[in-house]
Amino acid sequence: MTATAEKTVVTTANDATGALVSKQGTTTIADTVVQKIAGLAAREVNGVYDLGGGAARALSALRDRIPGASASVGQGVSVEVGEKQAAVDLQILVEYGVAIADLARAVRRNVITAIERMTGLEVVEVNINVNDVHIPGDDGEPATSDRVL
Repeated sequence: MTATAEKTVVTTANDATGALVSKQGTTTIADTVVQKIAGLAAREVNGVYDLGGGAARALSALRDRIPGASASVGQGVSVEVGEKQAAVDLQILVEYGVAIADLARAVRRNVITAIERMTGLEVVEVNINVNDVHIPGDDGEPATSDRVL
C-alpha cells in the first residue's frame, strides 16, 4: 500500500510571508502606511493628548492656522518596515493624571493589533518616548476660574 503525503500551509496574521507573498504576486507596504496606522492607533487610546516632540507640535499648531492645511497623522511616529516585520517608535504627550505605565501598555497593544491586523506584518517592537505632560490651561486654553477680573 502506497501512501501519499499532502502538505497544507496555514497562513496566520503573524506569518507575513504567506499573507504578503503568493504565487500570484507580492504585496509591498510603504513605511508611510504603517506610520499612519500607528499614529491613528496611538491617538485612539484615552490619555494620549498628542504625538510628536515640542518642535513637531509647534509646527502642527502653525499648520492648523493655515486654511486648507491638514495635520500629519504620522507626526511623532517613525517606523522601520521590512518584508515580514515592522518596528515603531512613538513620541507622545500624555494627559496629566494618567498612569504612564498603563497608558504605554495600552498604546503598545493598540498599535501592534492595528498594524498586524491591517498589514499582516509582525510588529517586533513599539518603543514609546513620553516627551511631556499636558496640563489643562497650559497651552493657551483659558483656564476655568471663579475669579472676577
